Amino acid sequence: MNTRVLWLLTLGLLVPLFTASQDVPPAPDQSRGQAQPVGRIELAKHPLQLDPPVGPQPQKRDPVKLRQEADELSSLAQSVPADIAQVSQGKLPTNIAEKLKRIEKLSKHLRGELTP
Repeated sequence: MNTRVLWLLTLGLLVPLFTASQDVPPAPDQSRGQAQPVGRIELAKHPLQLDPPVGPQPQKRDPVKLRQEADELSSLAQSVPADIAQVSQGKLPTNIAEKLKRIEKLSKHLRGELTP
């Protein structure tokens, strides 16, 4: 009975040593000429081709609308000196803030339409 126990202990200690010393086989490598997975072969047959990015389409400018906005901007700008003269006399025109905001909006829009 002692010899059986001794054999079991010996096997119990030696078996893990032999299994741990075995190397794991290396993964397939293209440079060695080994087989590749089917998915990679299919991907290699059909390379990825992307379409070029589509840029923003140039908008058509409406010359009539641009002319109307330019005329409005001009008339608003010509009325500002008279409003400033009233301010210097101590009078505050009620619509001066709205005029200046409209001038700013029109000038930004025209600049955006006319510059690339």
